[in-house]
Amino acid sequence: MSAKIQDIIQNFLKTRKNKYQTYIPDNLFSQCPNCKKMVYKKKIDRNQGVCPDCGHHMRISNQQWMDILFDGETVQLLFEEYKTLDVLNFPGYKDKLDKLYGKNVNEGITTGKARLHGIPVLFGIMNTDFILGSMGSVLGERVARLFEKGKAQRLPVIIISRSGGARMQEGAVSLMQMNKTAAAIKRFSNAGNLYVSLLTNPTTGGVTASFAMLGDIIMAEPYALIGFAGPRVIEQTIKQKLPEGFQTSEFLQEKGFVDMICERQNLKDTLQKILKVHQY
Repeated sequence: MSAKIQDIIQNFLKTRKNKYQTYIPDNLFSQCPNCKKMVYKKKIDRNQGVCPDCGHHMRISNQQWMDILFDGETVQLLFEEYKTLDVLNFPGYKDKLDKLYGKNVNEGITTGKARLHGIPVLFGIMNTDFILGSMGSVLGERVARLFEKGKAQRLPVIIISRSGGARMQEGAVSLMQMNKTAAAIKRFSNAGNLYVSLLTNPTTGGVTASFAMLGDIIMAEPYALIGFAGPRVIEQTIKQKLPEGFQTSEFLQEKGFVDMICERQNLKDTLQKILKVHQY
């Protein structure tokens, strides 16, 4: 084929693409991070963020979590007025906070009260869109107040954890939240209340070392990464090869750190059964 004919074909295809591209909506498909297949996005949404081909549980928004778990029109958000401050004047931190709050991304956790199959509960859903769901002063304060409210009203607490750990921009102020949340949970537990912790991918760092692993019942999604330090850091420290599947939900269940693994589509009904068994 001559170069002239090739140029004519290319120009025709380019014109045709420009003519029709405005009619093609963006984000029609999404690639599963596990099986790498391209899946129709609406199909994933209908499947609650789970890949219909391999069953991989993808990250979903806090609003999607609330739609999945709680009865419609029953959600009341709590402690939204608490905002993070740049107490250490960490370089670039204030600009990052202003940008996130400007996009209405309200902190690393959403806390509230709702009904689950008619049963009133308090909940916390961590938000990876806010600095990877890292734990700072406000996140810890919201969690602590959630358990204080649960103790006062004798309501169960459900927390969905997904986090990159403690927030380095707040230094020791961030690390203090580990003690504060653990103490609030202890008071809540001593009063005879139920705390259900759901671990999703990933749950790491200071969150794992505090409130995420202190549930009366610890649940996890399939193949979620759960741990304190990452596998590479651990291998470099102990100079040993880690077992296959180390730090997955299944590995932790086998070792007794996780009580049960629950697929997302069964989660609401499973939580209802747990609440009823505990006479809520």
